[in-house]
Amino acid sequence: MEVQVIGDSIHLSAYRSRIPQSVTNGKTTPAEYESDFFHLYGDTSPVVSCGPDIQSHYETLDAPPNSDFYANTEVCGRRKRFRPSLYQLYAKPEDDPQPPMYQETTPDGMEGESSEDEEQKEPLPEPTRFGWVHGVMIRCMLNIWGVILYLRLPWITAQAGIGLTWVIILLSSCITGITGLSTSAIATNGKVKGGGTYFLISRSLGPELGGSIGLIFAFANAVAVAMHTVGFAETVVDLMNGAQAVRRVNLVKTFPKILGQFDDAQVLFFLVIMVSFTSYIVGTIIPASPQKQAKGFFSYKADIFAKNFVPDWRGQEGSFFGMFSIFFPSATGILAGANISGDLKDPTVAIPRGTLMAIFWTTLSYLIISATIGSCVVRDASGLLNDTLSSSSSNKNCVGIACQYGWDFTDCINNDTCIFGISNYYQSMSMVSAFAPLITAGIFGATLSSALACLVSAPKVFQCLCKDKLYPLIGFFGKGYGKNDEALRSYLLAFIIAVCFILIAELNTIAPIISNFFLCSYCLINFSCFHASITNSPGWRPSFRFYNKWLSLLCAVCCLVIMFLLTWWAALIAFGVVLLLLGYTLYKRPAVNWGSSVQASSYNIALNQCISLNQVEDHVKNYRPQCLVLTGPPSSRPALVDLVSCFTKNLSLMMCGHVVTVMQSESHISWLKQRKVKSFYKHVVAADLRSGVNMLLQGSGLGRMRPNVLLMGFKTDWHSASPQAAHSYIGILQDAFDLQYGVCVLRTRERLDVSHPYQSYANPGFDGELQNMTTVHTSGLNNITSAVPNDPEAQLSRPTLFQKKQGKKTIDVYWLSDDGGLTLLLPYLLTRRKRWAKCKVRVFVGGDNSKNDERRQEVMTLIKKFRLGFHDVEVLPDLFQKPQPGNIHQFEKMMSSFKLDTNPKTESDSGSSRAQEEPWWITDQDLERNRAKSFRQIRLNEILQDYSREATLIVITMPVGRRGVCPSILYLAWLELLSRDLSSPVLLVRGNQENVLTFYCQ
Repeated sequence: MEVQVIGDSIHLSAYRSRIPQSVTNGKTTPAEYESDFFHLYGDTSPVVSCGPDIQSHYETLDAPPNSDFYANTEVCGRRKRFRPSLYQLYAKPEDDPQPPMYQETTPDGMEGESSEDEEQKEPLPEPTRFGWVHGVMIRCMLNIWGVILYLRLPWITAQAGIGLTWVIILLSSCITGITGLSTSAIATNGKVKGGGTYFLISRSLGPELGGSIGLIFAFANAVAVAMHTVGFAETVVDLMNGAQAVRRVNLVKTFPKILGQFDDAQVLFFLVIMVSFTSYIVGTIIPASPQKQAKGFFSYKADIFAKNFVPDWRGQEGSFFGMFSIFFPSATGILAGANISGDLKDPTVAIPRGTLMAIFWTTLSYLIISATIGSCVVRDASGLLNDTLSSSSSNKNCVGIACQYGWDFTDCINNDTCIFGISNYYQSMSMVSAFAPLITAGIFGATLSSALACLVSAPKVFQCLCKDKLYPLIGFFGKGYGKNDEALRSYLLAFIIAVCFILIAELNTIAPIISNFFLCSYCLINFSCFHASITNSPGWRPSFRFYNKWLSLLCAVCCLVIMFLLTWWAALIAFGVVLLLLGYTLYKRPAVNWGSSVQASSYNIALNQCISLNQVEDHVKNYRPQCLVLTGPPSSRPALVDLVSCFTKNLSLMMCGHVVTVMQSESHISWLKQRKVKSFYKHVVAADLRSGVNMLLQGSGLGRMRPNVLLMGFKTDWHSASPQAAHSYIGILQDAFDLQYGVCVLRTRERLDVSHPYQSYANPGFDGELQNMTTVHTSGLNNITSAVPNDPEAQLSRPTLFQKKQGKKTIDVYWLSDDGGLTLLLPYLLTRRKRWAKCKVRVFVGGDNSKNDERRQEVMTLIKKFRLGFHDVEVLPDLFQKPQPGNIHQFEKMMSSFKLDTNPKTESDSGSSRAQEEPWWITDQDLERNRAKSFRQIRLNEILQDYSREATLIVITMPVGRRGVCPSILYLAWLELLSRDLSSPVLLVRGNQENVLTFYCQ
């Protein structure tokens, strides 16, 4: 593509990228392409032209709103439409017969295929999708109505009493209810895919917390399979009349294998549970038989209700939070619907509606069962029909509320041998029921359905986590099979985890473990909702409005506190895992961008801090060298990047500047990130290098966060390049001085531009500017005769001299002119880095033989006031001696090719005019006027070769050439003379003559 420069601007065609021929279907004229364009981009509505031949319509490429423009995926059976680019709307068709189109918007498979072939494709079969009732509400209710409801709720009622049991139920329901509101808000803030809870949290909070909580939640669901399976086994053991626990484990080991066959039986399980509830309620109304009375059931009695209303703590678990930890897993099924969000017809509607309805009905059922069982059954009963209270015996020695109803359970109460009653008999609901087998069927249905929901949820969550590749060694489990992308490998892993916990075979031990993991998950979900709301991001627009960010925060704090109140060591383990995974993710920085609330919060914080900085004037104590580094593509000058990073990393701003002549999309941020360089990258489009750098100098940064030091590489081939290029180079330095920038120029023995050997340019108009200047990137230009792209891996692995440990060498600082202290500050910042810490800093200053000691003491005192830690100061007495004649001769020979020959008798006027038009030329008057300064640079180079031959870095105060007095070529020659023939890197530094160091405390 040829760059067309008109005046100081670039023709807009330089910004365009080419469209492939396959997209235009061979159309070469604007009319032909415009007609075909509407098939891909436009619409056939009356407001849009369908081709140039239809004059009755309004002719425009503008397309009306269409969902295809915002979708990330294609619709089966037809080609996806694309919004026309801005250039396609405003450019003239005759500018280019093929309007440009960004390559990345081209759908896969478009090239080489006609639209007719596309439309004839058979659409893929749609996977099975669920509505809000079957997919969410019933699934959540079945997961909530688990083993705890039938086997532990009566026992919890006996321990905590009806009053505190209601508190436990309502507290759990408040946590799950608020979490349900938060989940609904997050789920309705965009299209929800597979992955459930992990997907919601990770896309809201980002991969750092989302990944860790997704792993914990998947693990908690796998352990919940074990809990429900153990509850199932308890019921089977009771039916088998006391089988051994080992036999129980063997009975249920293969249970998870067949759970996948029951997904279509969800409604059947739900009906079975509802029938069991009906049987239980009817049983509480039916008058109690003697057999049931012997087991503690007396139907509804006010005295029993009053007695059971207060707590009666027993055993190790006998405390409020002990009972809460055992009950809470029964309320954790609220995310069963969200966990299969990828299988729902409309997740944004189904998740909030189904989840909240499930919470309401299950909470109501828990309250009813707790109140009814506590009103009908006493805490202790022997189950013996002989333990009746005869009319002749006395009631004085009878213990228990059952004495009022003719039963004496005193012996078993005193001896702790009662095996019935709600404090001792886990199957109390079966005993109360009108038909006990229906309760057994309900237990089977509840345990099977809950285990099924957990076994489905855990692999789905884990599969989504594996596909995101946040953690190593788990990608194997992300592979899916079949039209529904079933996670068979993750199912196997969940089965193994469940079997390991099944071996514990104690429901009261497994339940508290699950409680902590679920509370941790709920804490993060509520915090996600709060964090997304508090950032005020425009992207946070949930269609579900019935939530409150402060309520979500309160619930998150409550979950955190309850975790430690339940089992402090389990809470520490849970948060230890979260912090470990968080640290790993922060260290690895996975290449994902989900638009999380953490990103929005970072933006808010950065914006507020930048605004607050504007309200405070700069102070010399807070001065930091904020560097604009003219690197071009940063990977092309790694040594320059590495040096500047040494004194800006974690301290101040670094920005890599790049002037291009053609718009490019590559940002080079990934290279900086992989090299662990904390820097911004900014490129500008300009017709020439100097104007582009001027744009960077004036437009880079934000408020106080803007560069104040310009760094660039030395133009080593200035004597062989065109004079215009050398003049432009010096013009950049002068522009920086005009804008009150400090300036640094780095020269190394090796070439800074490591990309140059791979490229050659044929356009003589750019001369050496493209080849050697630090910021012009030329990829894509037609004037490249040969270009071999650099290998990014090779660039990353290529070490530079500034990446190595410098050892016990010296940093020699030649503080020859006072520039405000920047010449001293930069070496000091280098010595604060580990790789430079052992280096000794030597400061050299100018002086004369008569006052060397006095001058040394004066500078030493000043440096001590600055507290820089430099203790070696040397005075250069021979700085003003005349340089060697051979070096003077080399200087004169160097200037001869840039000298303007004029005959003072005949061509004085024409020579003066030419010097004004071409200011890089040098006259005899210029050389004579600047002879002393020229000799000083030559002499200083001789001193550098004597004193600093072994230095690891030489820092010199850069001389300043007066505009109009010192021609640009002469000034560039000074810099050449000063830094040539040195084995050590040379950094020429000139501050902006304002203080950057102070010895005052205010």
